[in-house]
Amino acid sequence: MSDEIKKGLLGIVVDETEVSKVMPEINSLTYRGYAAQDLCAKCKFEEVAYLILNGELPNKKQLKNFENQERKERKLSKTLIEDIKKFPKKAHPMDVARTVVSIMGLEDKDTKDNSHKANMLKVMRIFAKTPVALAAFYRSRKGKKIISPKKKLSFSENFFHMCFGKIPQKEIVKAFDVSLILYAEHSFNVSTFTARTITSSLSDIHGAITGAIASLKGPLHGGANEEVMHMINKIKKPENAFKWINNALDKKDVVMGFGHRVYKSGDSRVPTMREYFGKVAKIKKDKKFEKIYDIVEKVMIERKNIHPNVDYPTGPTYHLMGFDTDFFTPIFVISRITGWSAHIIEQYAANKLIRPLASYKGNQHRKVIQLNQR
Repeated sequence: MSDEIKKGLLGIVVDETEVSKVMPEINSLTYRGYAAQDLCAKCKFEEVAYLILNGELPNKKQLKNFENQERKERKLSKTLIEDIKKFPKKAHPMDVARTVVSIMGLEDKDTKDNSHKANMLKVMRIFAKTPVALAAFYRSRKGKKIISPKKKLSFSENFFHMCFGKIPQKEIVKAFDVSLILYAEHSFNVSTFTARTITSSLSDIHGAITGAIASLKGPLHGGANEEVMHMINKIKKPENAFKWINNALDKKDVVMGFGHRVYKSGDSRVPTMREYFGKVAKIKKDKKFEKIYDIVEKVMIERKNIHPNVDYPTGPTYHLMGFDTDFFTPIFVISRITGWSAHIIEQYAANKLIRPLASYKGNQHRKVIQLNQR
């Protein structure tokens, strides 16, 4: 009897984790036991980053120390800044994200040290510097002067400052913070499993995160938020939405931003992100994307019983905030660095080389014939 094959490791439990879980009893994604939507309501992103990396929500002193450490590590080396200026202007920002983390690995004095203490220091450097590097490319490719980070600004405020030279209304900063919280972690997804697989060979943390970024780039994972915006741009206006989505379904086209391997009756992150999408749309006085959103969602549920995932509301929210579409997934990166890092640390702590088996279906044993006889 042939081995049973679980394509995509569907349903296979490969390890244990304390970082996150979708808890069916409360129908919610949880980080260290806390519902993600509750964290959005009561915490800022830095608190959640601390929680994911350290296991508990911080008190005021712990949060202050964490924020000070992150802000202290924001500054990029002159070499990295010059490298960013030389990157091709048409390079995809996800390729830039992957490359800058790799360069940080070249520069970091602790790259070869895989002790817990050294890894936590490296996590903070990657976490602090990656958004600065991405914002630098955001400016550089437009021919604009690179804006240095400011220590007095929060994580989200600083990213807006470095990209646009100004900070928007606090409601928009909050919406951005919420998106980072919702994107921060999601158990053994493709990119996290990639990071853990790399780590299992006892490679370094920069290499593991570089690999995770490459994995996240794909449209079936993190790149979906970009694809959602491309879809909405194709629809153009609400009057076209009903016909467009029905035609897409008739042709059996893949509709991005819908469905999820884990959630079968709806992504628990969507209601929170949809709420903040609405708030940003109201501030921007732009209801077009919301109308398109609602029509497409309604048809997808009625015809296919497939619900949206978090990428569906996040894409148009980032667009309304002013970000270029190809920067949506890099924003995902600067958030998910926290989840990846927590899993990398967890993998190091109880490591076993990840090495699955494959069922061979090629030719049976063959004898080699000399070149002149073939």
